[in-house]
Amino acid sequence: MQAFKGAAVAVFALLAGLGSTQAQTRQETAPPPAAKAARPSVVTAPASPPVAPALTKADVDLWLDGYMPYALRTGDIPGAVVTVVKDGQILTTRGFGYADRDKKTPVDPYKTLFRPGSISKLFTWTAVMQQVEAGKIDLDADVNRYLDFKIPPRNGKPVTTRQLMTHTAGFEEVVKALIYYDKPEPALGDYLKNHVPKRIFDPGVTPAYSNYGTALAAYIVERVSGEPFNAYLERHVMGPLKMADTTFRQPLPASLAGHDATGYDKPGKPSKGFEIVGPAPAGAASSTGADMGRFMIAHLQGGELDGQRILSPETARMMHDSPVDKVDPRSLIGSLDRMELGFFQTSINGRNVIGHLGDTEGFHSSLHLFMNDGVGLYLSLNSGGREGAAGVLRTALFRDFSDRYLPATSALADGRVDAKTAAEHAKAMAGTWVVSRRADSTFLALFYALGQTKVAVGPKGELIVPSLLGPNGRPKDWIEIAPYVWREVGGHDRLAAQVVNGKPVRWSWDFGSPFMVFDRAPAGQDAAWLLPAVVASLLVLILTFFYWPVVALVRRRYKAAPDISGKALTASRAARAGAGLLLALIVGWGVGIAKLTSSPAAMAGGMDGVLMLLQGLTWVALALAVLTAGWNLWLTWTDGRGWARKLWSVLILLASLLLLYVAATFHLLAMSVHY
Repeated sequence: MQAFKGAAVAVFALLAGLGSTQAQTRQETAPPPAAKAARPSVVTAPASPPVAPALTKADVDLWLDGYMPYALRTGDIPGAVVTVVKDGQILTTRGFGYADRDKKTPVDPYKTLFRPGSISKLFTWTAVMQQVEAGKIDLDADVNRYLDFKIPPRNGKPVTTRQLMTHTAGFEEVVKALIYYDKPEPALGDYLKNHVPKRIFDPGVTPAYSNYGTALAAYIVERVSGEPFNAYLERHVMGPLKMADTTFRQPLPASLAGHDATGYDKPGKPSKGFEIVGPAPAGAASSTGADMGRFMIAHLQGGELDGQRILSPETARMMHDSPVDKVDPRSLIGSLDRMELGFFQTSINGRNVIGHLGDTEGFHSSLHLFMNDGVGLYLSLNSGGREGAAGVLRTALFRDFSDRYLPATSALADGRVDAKTAAEHAKAMAGTWVVSRRADSTFLALFYALGQTKVAVGPKGELIVPSLLGPNGRPKDWIEIAPYVWREVGGHDRLAAQVVNGKPVRWSWDFGSPFMVFDRAPAGQDAAWLLPAVVASLLVLILTFFYWPVVALVRRRYKAAPDISGKALTASRAARAGAGLLLALIVGWGVGIAKLTSSPAAMAGGMDGVLMLLQGLTWVALALAVLTAGWNLWLTWTDGRGWARKLWSVLILLASLLLLYVAATFHLLAMSVHY
């Protein structure tokens, strides 16, 4: 099982690419509708708001000079670019460290191209809103109106462009051909037609981040505008904004080749090269810090920069502050941060902030716009660093920048829930939860099951979420500030649950709530019982298989004859052989998945034949194991053998049936390479 858990971690690390995912659980959360519980006691703790230093180039540069070099060294991150904009101007854009670690090439914020990953989506969503403004896209119409292939309905309900922009179309996760290095970028339409994901949620109900959904929206722009998507962006977004050092083309065009920073997926390891993003509109951009500053200013100014307008003020306002009544309330958890149209809220210190994060294998980035303050902050790093240091750094930089220059304008006045009620609520939250951003219909479902999120209760009745870690690497401490609403002690994070009939049924936290939530694990797929049961089954199979050669050697040594013969002996040996087949199959899956998740070429389809073979062998091995175990059980119980052997024959059959259940439930028998 350790091998499977390791593979699961690798899968989740990959999924962190082009988005914000489980691996990034070091962020924020907030409130749901108040439950009909005992009225909490409320205690406010007034504090004087801090006096912020002036946000000037001199002060920011001095602060960054003390902040970034140390953070890069301790995190083992080669280089970074940071851009701050204010009041329609680039206040500062700075390069730190190396664009190429081995050549010691310094980062030039005006020339060095970083890969902002999923921040690229903001360009795609801007293009979508241009076509909405032009009357060519209706946000609430069935997307099939614009496509030359069909997205199937779910429960009779189609997908709309608004749902694509808010990640509520209901698509399951797709990781095949997400990022690779040794193949050309596929045509956008071909990629979409070959990777249509299953819809696992009704539309508009559940946030579930989707790279596929973004690429689909870009294809709609391509179809309604009549222009290839890359050319469209160059003409209608980057061109008007004079972003000459920004492109979505893969590989880089000749005019920009050689200016790219080198991305390192592991510290101290060689770079794998220039990443090709399969669903290109979801994460293919390459850009300088200076160009990203121009993009931020345009959005902060309602779609205008230097007299050039990419969106009307009304369209920009709709994008940045979308109507809540257009979103299904079931997708919202109280007052937690939510999706706007493409941007997600990252509000802090009582200020209206929208933004996006981005991850590829080699680059990790963040963009935040303080909409009412005219301020933008952009960071990109060219390595994940040691033990996820990039994720910690980008969160810390945003929060420390906010606390220094844009603190709360009034004292924080959180409520408090009394200790007895808080302990009851924490107990109600305890259990196993599954994230909405997941695969359900492919073999990857097994690895999401292994990675289910646990919520527990501490010795003092406090809420504990082991996977939500602080910058110190330890689980965050939470205090309940309203019914089923918690705030991180000494931090900004809020966590909240949706309560139905007095019971929490869904929760999230501010960082994740715009694009993913956690629901109770179905009883039949709950890792709390399933994982121990699988371990016990493996133990039974191991003992069964290795008992055979051990006993054979002992009998040979003492020249003893088997105590059973005929059909009973044949059935016993067949059951042991079946156990061996299952063990070999599990090793095969473990090796295959380890290879799949460690090789972008394999993940891009290079192991399709192996995966089909593994699924076919799973059918054969499970059928033989269950049949032989059943035959052995029947003869053991009918020929008068002792109770110990009868009991063991039952355990062998149960172990085989459990693995059959796991294989069927988590789609190891699907005979599909769509994942």
